[in-house]
Amino acid sequence: MPNALSRIARIEFAPPKYLAFPTAGIDISASGVKVALLEEHLHGLELAAYGEERLQPGAVVDGEIRDTKAVIAAVRSLTKKHGIKFAHIALSESRSYLFEASVAGRTKAAWRTAIESRLDEYVPLPPAEVAFDVAPTGPIGEKTHVVGVGYARRVIEESLNALDGAGVEVRSIESETFAVPRAMMPHGDQETVLIIDIGRTTTKLVVVSRRVPRFATTLDIGGHALTLAVQKHFGVTEDEAKRVKAERGLVSGDANDEYLSAMLSTVAAIREEIVHRLEYWQTHAAATSGSEQVTRAILVGGNATVRGLPEYLETSLKIPVELGDVFTNLASREQWLPPLDYLESLAYSTAIGLALRDYVA
Repeated sequence: MPNALSRIARIEFAPPKYLAFPTAGIDISASGVKVALLEEHLHGLELAAYGEERLQPGAVVDGEIRDTKAVIAAVRSLTKKHGIKFAHIALSESRSYLFEASVAGRTKAAWRTAIESRLDEYVPLPPAEVAFDVAPTGPIGEKTHVVGVGYARRVIEESLNALDGAGVEVRSIESETFAVPRAMMPHGDQETVLIIDIGRTTTKLVVVSRRVPRFATTLDIGGHALTLAVQKHFGVTEDEAKRVKAERGLVSGDANDEYLSAMLSTVAAIREEIVHRLEYWQTHAAATSGSEQVTRAILVGGNATVRGLPEYLETSLKIPVELGDVFTNLASREQWLPPLDYLESLAYSTAIGLALRDYVA
């Protein structure tokens, strides 16, 4: 009841708009900048605003901002359009160092102190050049098991400089490996799942247990490779290839054999890498106390919507594979209709996960 009353108080007796500071999620990646802004109602959270500004190839490479001016322009355009002044932002998995440790203490301050004294064991950089954070997964005897993530300070500074240049105040920074599970998995979920995030140029794999990332890696191949395969086969433009890819996917059909062969030669490379990483985790989990095997896989990302892809992956991964739902922790569909098309929404998992920081742990 106190939680319900506090929610009503925040909504019915909300401060004047000039005193309220909604915080958006801003996701900066190689393909572009995406923003998501949530709004709280009595029936739950709704997606109030969203948008994307594409970036030219080379503006962001391997998670690092190379063209700061282009990123600033894209962020400024989106935030001005949607009236965004504050944001939570994510850093790329490919620049992170994910680690686990059992440490003494029962508070975050104590865990950080314990990690700090041995930071060079977890992050292969000079400790003075590293910023890190930790999250608990549970007690182990008299200690606490934590998952930590570290970044080179210069990577953080790059993102802060871009947001500062666009006139946006950063409220928090976190790894995208924490943001995506917050969007895709219900609050309090205890499952261990594999999240497969297929972007334009990369595919990110994250094993998540109790909504905390336990293993993460980035593959240097994404959905654009499939588009190129279609372009080469049919001799069409990129836009036409995207349309063909969306319509035909990986589904068998009349006069479709040559097309499927072209697609499968590329998607098989992605599949084999996923199988290899999943087998590693399943073996690791079976041999390690406190680690659980993955029970299903969730597909997200702007290139996850290829027809037949879940079924294709499922035959090799030997676990159920399904498309995700970035609105999992928002209001029930009986109460509202998302303004964002479902297939398009899968590209906004990081941005929505970041925006959820103010509402969902």
